[in-house]
Amino acid sequence: MNLSNVHVSNHPLVKHKLAILRDKNTEPVKFRQLIRELAVLLCYEATQDLALTEISVETPMGTARGVHLTQEVGLVPILRSGLGMVDGIWELMPSAEVWHIGLYRDEKTLRPVQYYNKLPVEPRVHICFVLDPMLATGGSAVATVDILKKWGVNRIKFLGLIAAPEGLKVFTDKHPDVPVHLAALDERLNDIGFIVPGLGDAGDRQFGTA
Repeated sequence: MNLSNVHVSNHPLVKHKLAILRDKNTEPVKFRQLIRELAVLLCYEATQDLALTEISVETPMGTARGVHLTQEVGLVPILRSGLGMVDGIWELMPSAEVWHIGLYRDEKTLRPVQYYNKLPVEPRVHICFVLDPMLATGGSAVATVDILKKWGVNRIKFLGLIAAPEGLKVFTDKHPDVPVHLAALDERLNDIGFIVPGLGDAGDRQFGTA
């Protein structure tokens, strides 16, 4: 597996919050808060190479040199668990567009099935961040990036919280050009396609439907 484009955060706050997120006793309201906070921290690390242009601004004491983001950003949460990552990132980049792609994993084949896609005819953004807390089998992430590349997006990054080695290999083999930003790389998948030790079903735990 090529890990040259995979970035696992070593930030102390990420590690601290992830441990609380994993705890089976963490209630949905706290779980949602932690998803949001971790998304902000990962986005901070993943946006360090966004393009800038120099500007001048007038302060109360004179003129200061500054910079302005020049790239339009799109957020693509994979429904439904990816929704919890949007709001925190949106606070950092309020002008970002949000596009939803709905995929579910067939329980027998573990393959992704698309049920929702409302992308416009042509992309209006320069870079898309695919958001999904769990990179398990890799099928949904691969399918989403396939859709975005076919749509015409030239730059894509994947932001997730936890990945399994099996799913990460599937994703990086298929899309080696897409950077992956994670909070943790876990041990393995179990026989029903869940990450071990993971945190269970991220969607159920966010929305209280376990």
